[in-house]
Amino acid sequence: MAQRHFEGKEQAESYERYRVSPPQELIDEVLNFLRKRIQGYLDLAVDVGCGSGQGTELLAPHFLTVVGIDVSPAQLEIASSKEHAANVCYRQSPAEELPFEDDAADLVTSMAAAHWFDHPRFLREADRILRPGGCLALLSYTMDFELEYGERTSKLNEICQEFYAALHPFRKAYIGSSSVDLYKKIYDSVSYNDKEWHECLRCRMIMPLSGFIGLVETFSTYQGFLEKDPAEAKRLSQTITDRLLEEMGASSTDTEVTVVVKYFYILASKPQKS
Repeated sequence: MAQRHFEGKEQAESYERYRVSPPQELIDEVLNFLRKRIQGYLDLAVDVGCGSGQGTELLAPHFLTVVGIDVSPAQLEIASSKEHAANVCYRQSPAEELPFEDDAADLVTSMAAAHWFDHPRFLREADRILRPGGCLALLSYTMDFELEYGERTSKLNEICQEFYAALHPFRKAYIGSSSVDLYKKIYDSVSYNDKEWHECLRCRMIMPLSGFIGLVETFSTYQGFLEKDPAEAKRLSQTITDRLLEEMGASSTDTEVTVVVKYFYILASKPQKS
């Protein structure tokens, strides 16, 4: 059974503000995989569980049409209201009932969302709407982001690990104890012979410390803690922030740090018709 989370307006706004977009390097890996299997122009890309559209927009230059799909009206309202490419649109639908004809899509993606789907049903739907030679790309990242800040890097990451450990008991049972293990199970379930597993692509991005804290606060683990004990969750976040600032020798959460994100992903191609 699929899981539904992050559908409220406040959470959608936090996603738009703090969630990171996939790096261009990763999008290029997906496109290179696809172009080796489909020659000529690319018609349709479908981004499932698109949220507020950070990843969806990156596909726009490469396809005639890009459609972002999500179950949350709040997420889609944000995605649709912000400036976006003319060939991008958004539609409300569950991942397991995609509103497309058979053999319609060149690419079906999901960027940091597939873990919430009903995996057998979603994979059947992806197979149904993909054209022969079309590709499935499931991208995600581990939640143990690392920080880099000169000589203080090691100490900062010790504090971060304490943060993640405190949140781990609130991890949803549906996704298990390890995202990587969950996606490996999805990979094993993909019926195509032409498939690849990749782990791990390390990408660095610079953001203010407040952006990093806000990012962690969008995690389902933090949201679960916040739901159970709002005061204690906020206290934990503030304590971690204060400790990181002290270790950095900084006074403002506007101080920039380098955040290291570790991506893993599945690429698979639907067989050509014989």
